[in-house]
Amino acid sequence: MSKHRVCPWWLGYLLANPIRQLWHDPHEILHPYVRAGMTVLEPGPGMGFFTLELLRLTGHCGRVVVSELQPRMLAALQRRAAKLGFLSRLDARLAQPDSMNLAGLHGAVDFALAFAVVHEFPAAEPFFAEVSRALKPGARLLLAEPRGHVKPAEFEEQLRQAASAGLVLVNRPQIRHSHSALLEKAAVA
Repeated sequence: MSKHRVCPWWLGYLLANPIRQLWHDPHEILHPYVRAGMTVLEPGPGMGFFTLELLRLTGHCGRVVVSELQPRMLAALQRRAAKLGFLSRLDARLAQPDSMNLAGLHGAVDFALAFAVVHEFPAAEPFFAEVSRALKPGARLLLAEPRGHVKPAEFEEQLRQAASAGLVLVNRPQIRHSHSALLEKAAVA
C-alpha cells in the first residue's frame, strides 16, 4: 500500500477552487448516484469541493455527513456551507487518526463518496470496514483515487480490501485523471 500522507490543510484552498470543475465537475460526477432525501457520507471532504454539490443534490430533506481529520479544513467547509444556507443539513465530524467518528451511522447511509482520500489513510482495510458498517445493504460507494498518487496495483489492492469489507465492484466509471470504481454493499442474506 502507498506511504501514508495527508494533504496539508492550506492545499484545501487550491482543491476547492472552482477552476477545478474544468476536469472534475461535481454535478456530472455525482448526479447519477445522489437523490433528494438521501443520507450521504463523504470522508475527507477537505474544504468541500464535492460536499456543496452533495448538499444541493440531497435537497432540503437530505443530509450529508463529512468526516475530516484537519480542523481547519472542517471549519472552512462549515463556513462555505453556511454561506449557501446548507449548514443545518451538514453533519461535520472531526475524525481521529484511528476512526472516522461515524458513531450513530450504522446502516444509515445511502451513498458514500471517497474521492482522493483512501491513499491518505494509514491502511485501507479499516477505512472500508468503517464505511461498509455505515452503508445500508445495497448502498453504494464511489471510490476515486488520483492516478498521480496511486499506482494501478495499489488501487487494485484497495478494491480487494473493499471486497473483504463486503463491498462488491459494480462498475468502473470514467473519472478524469482517476482510478475509479463504483462499489455496492452486499445485501444481507
